[in-house]
Parts: sequence; C-alpha cells; structure tokens
Amino acid sequence: MKRYVNLAVAGAAVAATVLPALADGPRAWWVLPLAVLSSVPVLWRDRALLRVAFVVGVATTVSASLGAPPLLPVGPLVCLYTFAARASVPIRLLGIVLTAAGLLLSLLYPHPDVEVLRYLSVAYVFAYALGTSARARRTQALALAERDRRVVGEREAAVLRERTRIARDLHDILTHAVGVVIVQAEAGPLLVRPHPDRADATFATIAATGRDAVVQLRRAVGSLHEPADQPLDQPGLAHLAVLVERVRATGLDAVLTVSSPPSEVVSGPFGGAAPPPCEPPADVGVAAYRIVQESLTNVVRHAEAGSVHVLLDYTAESLTVSITDDGRGDRSAAVLPGYGIVGMRERAQACGGTLHTGPASDGRGFTVTATLPLPAPAML
Repeated sequence: MKRYVNLAVAGAAVAATVLPALADGPRAWWVLPLAVLSSVPVLWRDRALLRVAFVVGVATTVSASLGAPPLLPVGPLVCLYTFAARASVPIRLLGIVLTAAGLLLSLLYPHPDVEVLRYLSVAYVFAYALGTSARARRTQALALAERDRRVVGEREAAVLRERTRIARDLHDILTHAVGVVIVQAEAGPLLVRPHPDRADATFATIAATGRDAVVQLRRAVGSLHEPADQPLDQPGLAHLAVLVERVRATGLDAVLTVSSPPSEVVSGPFGGAAPPPCEPPADVGVAAYRIVQESLTNVVRHAEAGSVHVLLDYTAESLTVSITDDGRGDRSAAVLPGYGIVGMRERAQACGGTLHTGPASDGRGFTVTATLPLPAPAML
C-alpha cells in the first residue's frame, strides 16, 4: 500500500512539473531536464531523503533563477512534507533552512517577485504543517499501540500470578488435608478396639480436616469467579491455633507460641500467646498461615517427629515464623520431588520477605524460618 501511495505522489509531482514545461511551447534546452530533476527523484525520497531533497531543491532553484519557474514547486513541497513527517529534529531544521534559502534565492534573484514569494511561503508552511500533523498522528498511534501492548502484558502477567497463587493454595490445602487424613486413617483401625475413645477422636479429626479442606477449596476455586480487585477470603494468623490443634490430634506434640513486646502479649492457647492486637496485612497473614500449614504437613508426612514447635516472633519491622521439629534433620530426599519448599519461598518473597530451611541449630530436627516485613505504623 505504501509503495502505491509513493508512486501516486511521485506521478503527481512529475505531472505538475513536467507537463506545464512541455505545454509551454519551445523554450531553452535546460527547461525540461530541470523539470524532470525537480520532480522525478521524489520517487526515492523514502530511501535517501537528504540526497533527493538536495537534487530537487537545487533543480527547482536553478530553474526559477533562470526564469522558468513551475506553476507550483510540487517536488520541494513533497520533500518538505516528508522532512516534517519523518525526519529527526536536526534534519528537519536543516531542511527548513535550506528550503527557505532556496525559496528566497529563486524569487528574489534576479528579479524580486514579492507576490509569488507570499503565496509560495504559504504553500511551504502548509506542507510543513501537514507533515507535522502526520508525525503527531503516527506518534499518537504508536503510543496507543504501546499502551495496548502494556495492558495486554499486564493482564497476562496478572493471569499468570493468579494461576500461580491458586496452584499454591490448592497444593497447600490438598497436601495438608490428605497428609493428616492418611496419618489418622492409618492410626484409626489400630485404636478401634483397645482405645475406642481415641479412635473416635481420630475419626472426628479426619472428618474435621476433610470439611475444612472442602471449605478452603471452595474459597480457592470461587476466587476464579471474583473480580481481580476483590479481597480473597483466606485463612490467616487467627486460624493458626485451629491448624496446630488439628496436627496435635494426629499424636504429634504441636505447640504454638507467639512472642511479642510485653505490652502487646495476650494470653493464648497451647502454652503461648495470641497475636498482638494490631494485625499484620492480610497478605502477610495468609503467607504465614500457608507456610506453617505446609511445614506441618511435611512434618506429619516425612519427618517421623514426635514434637513440633511453631513460633511467631513480632518486632516493629517484621514477623518471623519458625517451625522446628525433632524429626530427621536431613529430609532432602523426601521434599525435593515436590513443590512445598519452593512454594513457601515464593510466598515469602511475594510479601518482600525471605525463607530459610535446614537442620535445626542443635543438629536435631528441621527448621523452617520465614521473615515477613511489616509496614511501619501510621504516625498520628
């Protein structure tokens, strides 16, 4: 399409310049060659604008100075339009200066013609304005295209983040629920006859775990139908006590402790304290809950531990979540095939925090430590 437009413009320039020279009757030999030079090179202005403009401008100026000006210098007008529409600022300024110099020379030497200078000046200004308008439209179109590209990219990134978040939630929900159910289901038949009360508690834990998993799965899947800017109903720090109690029901000695400044400590279950009155942001609470949930699942399934200690340590700048058990310290073979630790690390990083895993400091057991930053309190 652009090629045909270029041919049409070049043809119009040749027709407006050469045909008047031919229709004007026999004249000096140089009239027709100068008319051709001032119009035909317009065809190649996209490839070599400076050289084409120089040839066209010189031919038009010489022709006009020798007394044979065309009715309208279409070639130079087209070149000036192209300068305004496509060239860089220095090239545009150079084109304006050379065009003005050629126009003044051709109309003031050897016989000044102020009237022709006036209407040709208007024509040149109009051509430059058209080129500037075309440049502005093209710049606006490019800006709109770039904006659309960014919007599409942001939407794709948001979809990817949402898919990743849902995958993490489903992984955490299912692995925890299934892990607890498997342990309890294996222990239940052994307790039915000798310890019926404990067997009843075991089956009750299985049922409660299953119901909780169903509720959380509904929340996770239901978030697919909610607007992206709506807050998600997910468990947070307030649900940790129930989570630890459920793990305790499997026979593991699970303890939850909350460490905070003395003025903020509130008595809580399991020999510890409840979180301070000022709750962290929702994303930090959800990340802390999921990290504890995944860690406890790994303890139940892989650690062969007898006890596990969950510690929430609040400071003014951060919340540190530590999960330490007394099971096998080296369990890399058990956890490498899955995505548990990777998911926990991604959750911590999504909040701007860090996660470290490895054998406990005393060499017995395994420790998961997540440090999640807290926002500074608002100043009154």
